[in-house]
Amino acid sequence: MAIKRCPTCNQEFTDEWLTFCTNDGTSLVTVERSSQEPPPTIVSGSMPPSVSPLEQPTMDMPGGLSQSSPAYRPPEGFQPPRAAQPGAVQPGWSVPPPPAYPTANEKNMALLSMIFGIVSITVGWCCYFGVLTAPVSIGLGLYALSLIKKDPNKYGGRGMAIAGIVTGALYFVFMALIVLIWGLGMLAGGFN
Repeated sequence: MAIKRCPTCNQEFTDEWLTFCTNDGTSLVTVERSSQEPPPTIVSGSMPPSVSPLEQPTMDMPGGLSQSSPAYRPPEGFQPPRAAQPGAVQPGWSVPPPPAYPTANEKNMALLSMIFGIVSITVGWCCYFGVLTAPVSIGLGLYALSLIKKDPNKYGGRGMAIAGIVTGALYFVFMALIVLIWGLGMLAGGFN
């Protein structure tokens, strides 16, 4: 069993990681001891002559009073440190917020408006199907524009909403022209 001993104060240490004496800082010497030999008596020596008694470490407070002394008074405004609770958050520190990710604007209403407008102009001529889809396109487009005006950070697709309104309105304009031309043709044919 290897034991380390201080050559100055003869104190023995069993910690393997320790290389210096905790009393005087002298390098420790490894000593082999047999299990039958009794441990030597530890002699508590005084500090080396190079250290004055005023420089020796003590637990005494200024003025020769210790904290356990009844005459001890802590300085004004002194707050003793509190022991931290395990898992407790230290005051003055908080968890940082998550990073801000760019959010995509909601464009659903504007997209639906544009789709119904395109359907009105292309397929809507068949069986007057556009009479149903064109008003839906105009209504959804107007609703999408009002949402975009109220909260532009959340809603988007202004161009699609305008395209839906325009295509829905164009369907009615073309339908009115066709009815007008057909009516004029009927009138012109009826006079002959």
